[in-house]
Amino acid sequence: MFAPVYLDHNATTPLDPRVREAMLPYLDARFGNASSRHEYGRQARAAIDLARQQVAAAVGAHPTEVVFTSGGSEANNLFLKGLAANSKPGLLLIGATEHPCVREPARQLGRQGWTVETLTVDAHGRLDEEAFETALQKRPRAVSLIWANNETGVINPIQALSARVRAAGAYLHSDAAQALGKLAVDFRASGVHALTVSGHKLGGPIGAGALILDKRVELAPLIAGGGQERGLRSGTENVAAIVGFGQAAELAAETQAASAAQLRDLRELLEFRLQAQGARVFGNGAERLPNTSFFAFEHIDGETLVGRLDRAGFAVASGSACSSADPRPSATLLAMGVEPEFARGALRVSLGRTNTQEEVERFVQVLGETVMELKRLAALAA
Repeated sequence: MFAPVYLDHNATTPLDPRVREAMLPYLDARFGNASSRHEYGRQARAAIDLARQQVAAAVGAHPTEVVFTSGGSEANNLFLKGLAANSKPGLLLIGATEHPCVREPARQLGRQGWTVETLTVDAHGRLDEEAFETALQKRPRAVSLIWANNETGVINPIQALSARVRAAGAYLHSDAAQALGKLAVDFRASGVHALTVSGHKLGGPIGAGALILDKRVELAPLIAGGGQERGLRSGTENVAAIVGFGQAAELAAETQAASAAQLRDLRELLEFRLQAQGARVFGNGAERLPNTSFFAFEHIDGETLVGRLDRAGFAVASGSACSSADPRPSATLLAMGVEPEFARGALRVSLGRTNTQEEVERFVQVLGETVMELKRLAALAA
């Protein structure tokens, strides 16, 4: 079976074998519904309780603050729409580099009477401080700022920003789906009111995430029914996925520092080679995730490059996996002032802990050869 070298870990990660082992009993003999009162149900409930403790410990929260969801998109929607349903329409501020699962529900709220303002960023993807202060003076109801961008990897200084948001009397939510496992994430110390995390971004299964929520924040549920998850997310729990998420969160917290150092070394090697080939690396003037590089070559189409590299044995991305069907240039790069034609050439490499220096070296060699071939073809067609 053909298996390209996997360099797209921000889209999803391989399931850690230890996570799979923890999940297997709940896909077989321990199949109970966690709401049932017999032994099968009690086993399922105990497994969820343990996973809740594991996720809470990984993010510096109390277990009662963990609300399990189907993933990061649902968690982001739960906070934004759940808060809006319990409030009169007001001002919502979101970052210009938010993931689509924040941008789109914000647009929906804008059609329901809310005023939505997008906070601008500089050429490196960092929040524009002056514009942020001006926006806070308008007394927003809520602010949503991504912890680390999924394309560029640029990190927001959430702890410093949270103090200013709280001083303005607003709630602060942060999408930390890309941050957990790559950075030290501490819900309590960060000062946020709500935090989104996702299992499949850190070696866990697809289909399990969580909203970490300060219990003083009142939300209306998106899904009503049996009252699971403090009444905020009804529905029979996906026990196996939740168990896997808990195990993955625990493992990620234990290995985060060592993994970050390894990934940063690989990324620095990658970008040294890329810049030697003439690539432009986006956001490299800002603090970034240790594993993420977003770059482009002039006059080279990103989608074409992704296809060529896939056939050559390397799995990379042209941007966010959730917007891969959208032919428009990256909204993140456009917000950073990157020219649309250049932005269309963007390619993202997101490394994982199983990647090696040899793989990075081979990738850069093949990438350089592929870029040269595409330039030759373009010259012949001109």
